[in-house]
Amino acid sequence: RLGLERADTAEKALTVIIDLLEKYGQGGNCMESQMTFTYHNSFLIADRKEAWVLETSGKYWAAEKVEGGVRNISNQFSITTKIDREHPQLKEYAKSNGWWDGEKEFDFAATYSYVDTARMTKTRSRYCEGYKLLTRHKGSITSEIMMEILRDKESGINMEGGFMTTGSMVSVLPQQPNLPCIHFFTGTPDPAR
Repeated sequence: RLGLERADTAEKALTVIIDLLEKYGQGGNCMESQMTFTYHNSFLIADRKEAWVLETSGKYWAAEKVEGGVRNISNQFSITTKIDREHPQLKEYAKSNGWWDGEKEFDFAATYSYVDTARMTKTRSRYCEGYKLLTRHKGSITSEIMMEILRDKESGINMEGGFMTTGSMVSVLPQQPNLPCIHFFTGTPDPAR
């Protein structure tokens, strides 16, 4: 929200988020229950001209500029070896913890998580299922199709139970500056409503 408030481009919003992350860190309970459950955040940041994915691990982060096609994020790191901006000590911190030997190509997802990046787009995870749904409609995604994808319960995109999807947003960002941007938000915790 602060990125949206303080920046007028996707890259400037990326910088706002990175600066706040490095100054204040992240944390906080992700549930209203007594159970303590925290996680590191990922962001899709877009404007009319460009889009970025930002993924974080504590104060460390990697960012990838989206060059085309479809892109999603969901409950696991998705940035692998294409890193366009990074925390200045990202690789050194990984090396000092024995996560990366400094020899092989640096892979953010493989280094900073336990996910096997070779299987990342083949397993039945939320990330994989979201990618499949987006790819199925690649080149013809409308706001209605995007809403349909966000309502999908079978894929796990629209979660139920202990961990629930609490809101969804669809934005239409025309490249022509004379056309308005349109944003749709869910008014209930369940996007299927």
